[in-house]
Amino acid sequence: MTLGWVSRDGKLILGARVVRTFSYGFLSVILAIYLNLLGFNEILIGVVLTATLANSVIFNLVSSAYADKIGRRKFLILFAVLMVISAVVFFLTNNYVALIIAALIGTINVTGSEVGAFLSLEQAILPKTINDEKKRTSVFSIYNMVGTFAMSGGVLLSGLPHIFSQQFGLDQISAIKVLFLAYAACALGALAIYLALSSKVEIKSENLKDYSSSRTITPKSRSVIKKMSSLFAVDSFAGGFVIQSIVSFWFYTKFGADLSTLSYVFTIAGILTAASYLLASKIASKIGLVNTMVYTHIPSNILLILIAFAPSFPIAIGLYFARMSISQMDVPTRQSYLMAVVNENERVAAAGITNTSRNIAQSVGPSLAGAIMGSFLSAPFIIGGVLKLAYDIGLFLNFRKIKPPEEL
Repeated sequence: MTLGWVSRDGKLILGARVVRTFSYGFLSVILAIYLNLLGFNEILIGVVLTATLANSVIFNLVSSAYADKIGRRKFLILFAVLMVISAVVFFLTNNYVALIIAALIGTINVTGSEVGAFLSLEQAILPKTINDEKKRTSVFSIYNMVGTFAMSGGVLLSGLPHIFSQQFGLDQISAIKVLFLAYAACALGALAIYLALSSKVEIKSENLKDYSSSRTITPKSRSVIKKMSSLFAVDSFAGGFVIQSIVSFWFYTKFGADLSTLSYVFTIAGILTAASYLLASKIASKIGLVNTMVYTHIPSNILLILIAFAPSFPIAIGLYFARMSISQMDVPTRQSYLMAVVNENERVAAAGITNTSRNIAQSVGPSLAGAIMGSFLSAPFIIGGVLKLAYDIGLFLNFRKIKPPEEL
């Protein structure tokens, strides 16, 4: 795949995405299981997972308000440094309070897809790194594809603790701790990449005069952002019930799947998802961005509900793979659509506001899922699927007539 139409900064952003999401891959599988091994119950595990999502909310709010004024590159560097710190804390201590603090200050991702402030900033930067506006959806598809492939590779590392335990006699907790060192190494790699970004990633200086995110957003864009934020909140609240750490814990608890098996399951799921991103771009060029979002998301959510009733591990895996092959096609199309229907100087704010609404809503889900799973283990799949179907209907009704420039 040639990327001559993507600038050096764009390629660096893609590289940072690969390094960062690689680490998210193994963390999303092991974290809930690791906390369980430390002796924490489902509710306490849910609180830590919620803290990781609350971090995304805080950082998105800060970056959407100040990144264009202070510097997008500076914020990316800061977040990468905090990644390193949180990894070190998780490696050094088992103290519950310290782990919650590390989850709040770092950018530990447990969802199986990216939700943090890195995403908002990179989402705003990417359209500036291409020489053809018609390639906007394509660059978002590639951005999500390489991230998902990297995450799938990272998931494979989640099987290493099982190998360490068998081959070197390490207890499970010590074996898993090794992966937090790998997470710190990935964070350092991302930091090095962000240090290499040029000033071209910043908003033009003339757009910074009397800068205020609230004043620079036009009434038309404000209406779009408000509606999208509300709908994304519904979708992400539902997604909080079925983040990858929860799904991993469900397979582990219901069917006794070990970490090695789960690493293969989530790797295959990630490959299916990654392949779907490029397909989403092609479909969108034929039927439009909004139609692609809705028409691929509805069947995936029906499959999500069916997983709850799977009588065996092979059937559950089959349904899960089928769902993951289409469930994320709305991601690059959604990102491309939002960046197309707002002005260039509104992009960081638009991405930050909508992602914040997603993160706030999603941060509630894991704690509720943890509480509900104690009574009905499979309930999160049903609740998540039904709410996501409601989001699909709302998205279609509100945005089917609002077209991006290339569809006019």
